[in-house]
Amino acid sequence: MSHREDLLAGAVSCLREKGYAGTTARDIVAASGTNLASIGYHYGSTQALMNAAVLQAMDDFGAEIGRLMADASPDGSDSSDASVLGRFERFWTHVIESFRTHPEMWKATFDIFTVAQRNPEVREAIADGLEGGRMLWARELFGEEDRAVGSLYQALLSGILVQWLTDPARAPSAADLAHALQAVTSRISTQNAKY
Repeated sequence: MSHREDLLAGAVSCLREKGYAGTTARDIVAASGTNLASIGYHYGSTQALMNAAVLQAMDDFGAEIGRLMADASPDGSDSSDASVLGRFERFWTHVIESFRTHPEMWKATFDIFTVAQRNPEVREAIADGLEGGRMLWARELFGEEDRAVGSLYQALLSGILVQWLTDPARAPSAADLAHALQAVTSRISTQNAKY
């Protein structure tokens, strides 16, 4: 790798370990095996490098979500409601396992959202990523181009992530989520049948 790539990899590593505000130029240099002058030469400033690291971390996050969706995608055997519920539970099983195995990646998302509030470039990249994610989730998990369905998944992911990072012992499992989805849809169906 070049010094530029080494710096970016080091900055992403520091972002995950120490957070955006907790990372110094010296931390990045230590993590990347480069030198302080390299930051200015390749990125202009530590802030510019950290912003690039945020964007790279968002790409990594998107790739992880894509992998999880692929793992939960239908095998083509059935398109019944049971299959949809099964895909839902498989998806959340993979996501929750990712919370356990890659906590640093998931924790970094909170720093990224904080940075976005102060940096229009990062905010725009995150907004574009969220919009693309909405459509991708709806298409991959339900075979539909339904932005509202994708938005619900975004909201679920954020809320469940907060629960898992804060209180993993009492956070919902994939089976809990599938049960809840089934219970809610059953109640809605029952309510609609009355009218």
